[in-house]
Amino acid sequence: MQFNISTYLNDFIELFFPRICLVCGNNLLNREELVCLQCLHELPRTNFHLQERNPVAEIFYGRVQLEAATSFFFFNKGSQYQKLIHALKYKGMKEIGILLGKHFAIDLAKSSSFASVDIICPVPLHPKKEKKRGYNQSEFIALGIAERMEKPLSTDNLARLIYTDSQTRKGRYERWENVEGIFGLNRPDEFEGKHILLIDDVLTTGSTLEACASAILSVTRNTKVSIATLGFA
Repeated sequence: MQFNISTYLNDFIELFFPRICLVCGNNLLNREELVCLQCLHELPRTNFHLQERNPVAEIFYGRVQLEAATSFFFFNKGSQYQKLIHALKYKGMKEIGILLGKHFAIDLAKSSSFASVDIICPVPLHPKKEKKRGYNQSEFIALGIAERMEKPLSTDNLARLIYTDSQTRKGRYERWENVEGIFGLNRPDEFEGKHILLIDDVLTTGSTLEACASAILSVTRNTKVSIATLGFA
């Protein structure tokens, strides 16, 4: 019998540092990553990608012209799945964004509206905020989606030009006022005539995504914009 030292070391390490599911806390099986298959199966998916008129799309009616809009799963405060967004956004677990992005992409590919996307683009952070946090969580979600959908990822064209306060404790009008006119494109020609998919972590009022979409559409021609977020609050 051949002795595999790598497997032995992994088994030894897991005796002291077991790999557990971030949602339910149970031990992960060998081929499971971060979230067990059971929890992935029970993820409260919205399936909005299969509906042209859906609660996410309706948020933006009369505000900005979108090709399509969806969210992956329902984000309820206090639920087990809130842990995933919290770990991604505040605990440096960027790999959660990639993992969930890949699973999200499987759903998106089933919709003709999203299958026609040309470029994946995460909502940018201001350089000052990104330096403080160390990364942009939306970029890692977008990375997972781009890899699975085999689409190019754009991270340096859409830019946040002005530093603003956190949106967390602001109302809808305050959120809109806080982001109006703060985004711009470094190279508008790169998005000309393309279908751009904007990616963010959680959708609440939609003010940030509205501002991003408006910034793209105002300086490009024949461009389409769609929106996809992991969570729908």
